[in-house]
Amino acid sequence: MSTTSLGGGLLPDRHPTGDFFVCDLLGASPKDDLGTMEHPIFSLSTRPDRRVLSYEHNDTQVEVTPSVKGRATIHDKDILIYCISQLMAALNAGREISRRLTLTAHDLLVATNRDTSGDAYARLREAFERLAGTRITTNLTTGGLQTTRGFGLIESWEILRRAPKTKQDTKRGGGGRMVSVQVVLSEWLFRAVQAKSVLTLSRDYFRLRKPLERRLYELARKHCGRQPEWKISVATLHKKAGSAAPVRVFRAAVRKMIAADHLPDYSLSEEEGDIIRFARRGQVIEPGAGPVLSSEALEHVRALAPGADIYALEAEWRHFWANSGRPRLGNADKAFLGWVKQRIAT
Repeated sequence: MSTTSLGGGLLPDRHPTGDFFVCDLLGASPKDDLGTMEHPIFSLSTRPDRRVLSYEHNDTQVEVTPSVKGRATIHDKDILIYCISQLMAALNAGREISRRLTLTAHDLLVATNRDTSGDAYARLREAFERLAGTRITTNLTTGGLQTTRGFGLIESWEILRRAPKTKQDTKRGGGGRMVSVQVVLSEWLFRAVQAKSVLTLSRDYFRLRKPLERRLYELARKHCGRQPEWKISVATLHKKAGSAAPVRVFRAAVRKMIAADHLPDYSLSEEEGDIIRFARRGQVIEPGAGPVLSSEALEHVRALAPGADIYALEAEWRHFWANSGRPRLGNADKAFLGWVKQRIAT
């Protein structure tokens, strides 16, 4: 099923004719860091969330302390996804990167499928304030190092505006429309980028309306990996999602998502034992019916595309194979490697 035809619960594609990323690094795919995909850092509330979140899973402890403006939300995270995507595109192009990024506010709004009205720029400023004000204390591992420390999601931000032309401009924040935004990412997040601890997201992620939909998509993307499906209990999913709702309310919300069935890339179903099953759309191939790849082929791809998500490449290739009529392959490894080389070249 193509998410572009799902309509229904998805936001419209507000900028269908433009490049997804229109700044200097054209064609950058949206990417998310593994740490915040795995753990519930961001608030799912649509109102200011000033609760201190304490989360522990296996050996990882996370405490998230909001500012008076509230905890950064899952929609605020769009800014970080955009920043990570730009840094990864630069890194893959062989450019030097730093924690300090200068962005065009209009491009950021277009890339994350937001409108570009005056109010959208005001909301962007509010998002920067929540991101800078939200403090995290954690022992999360990034780049092969585990450090217990406290930090903000972004270290600082700065907005450059045109001089105000009207009284309304002045009331909205002391200046005219934003020209550019400078962001300094936390060292922790920048380290994740340097280690390429990221995964590519569907571009339809930014069309998901509800915070819980976005959060469950992140978890599905993180945990399905090369698997055709992922199963998890409702209780554990509730914990990993970071939902403040009672479990029974959370379960009802997930059932509505199952009925709506418009999550990009994944379908959800409920199974006995209070289990939720995530399955990749168009990727479920009956056992023994799909091409079998050797571990050597996957290692070869890892060498061909250092830092790439080889399991995402494998999934994409299997989807290509299935859409091509599932032809019989004399040498699956050779076919896969040839496809990867062509994919890299383009």
